[in-house]
Amino acid sequence: MNQLSHLDADGRARMVDVGNKPVTSRTATATGRLLTRSDVIALVRADDLPKADVLATARIAGISGAKRTSELIPLCHAIALSSVSVSFDLTEDWILISATARTSGQTGVEMEALTAVAIAGLTLHDMVKAVDPAATLSDVRLETKTGGTRGNWTRTGTTGTREEPTGIPVRAGSAAVIVSSTAAAAGTREDTTGPHIARWLTEHGYDVDAVSVVSDASIGEELQRVLATGPSVLLTTGGTGVSPSDRTPEATLAVIDRELPGIAEAIRARGLLATPTAALSRAIAGTAGGTVIVNLPGSVGGVRDGLAVLDGLLDHVVAQVRAEGSHG
Repeated sequence: MNQLSHLDADGRARMVDVGNKPVTSRTATATGRLLTRSDVIALVRADDLPKADVLATARIAGISGAKRTSELIPLCHAIALSSVSVSFDLTEDWILISATARTSGQTGVEMEALTAVAIAGLTLHDMVKAVDPAATLSDVRLETKTGGTRGNWTRTGTTGTREEPTGIPVRAGSAAVIVSSTAAAAGTREDTTGPHIARWLTEHGYDVDAVSVVSDASIGEELQRVLATGPSVLLTTGGTGVSPSDRTPEATLAVIDRELPGIAEAIRARGLLATPTAALSRAIAGTAGGTVIVNLPGSVGGVRDGLAVLDGLLDHVVAQVRAEGSHG
């Protein structure tokens, strides 16, 4: 696109007509950072600021902001949001704000995700300004979008490099494995689930690119990185429970085009035969372009149950997705 979509032929501002666009599932994820002092971060962690419930308040503000985007930005369409999620990662120097917006409609949700980050960040600034008036909200940016006629787009590199949304070619017979485990990533616990999944994939005829082990907070970034390599299959393990640090389902929802709920439900049902805690799994399965993604639990037993469900099913799903892609 070589011209601004919100200008008409005479250069006047206009609202884009999306009436003829198809209704598709769309997602967008944005991030931003609030830079502040380490002692302020400690106060936020302990919820010990004069204005209490800092993160909870900022989260609600971000969600409310996303819902009112069309009122704040003049040429945005009012859309029905399926969901908005806002999360925070705290380091010693800054708070990373992440927001993901989802809808099924004729226009995207990039601005809703960006607005959620901006409003959540401004709320954080309001909450900490009494102790750090120099706090700075920065780097508010779109990280990824899916759906729509222009396809998927993911920010690449660390310097803000932008790429046009092109279809990522999927390599037939290739697979990748991501382990979401903060302890394993830190080297304080040995991971056995990743190698087990890799062996299973190899035995079923897939060439496994790698088994990557990342912290729970990095699962979204790793999913995007691995998807950019075009694997036919991407299996994750870990981060599917109800702990505040478990983020694999949210990260997966941010990158898939379509859910495959039957697969996730079948894996949960299989796990329930062994333990009632399998009902707590929030695992997701779906497709991102031509890649089939399935979340597996983080335990060896849960992985075995999940792979048992995929045995005989995964190849069929991959074949269907590949056939669909070959027909455009």
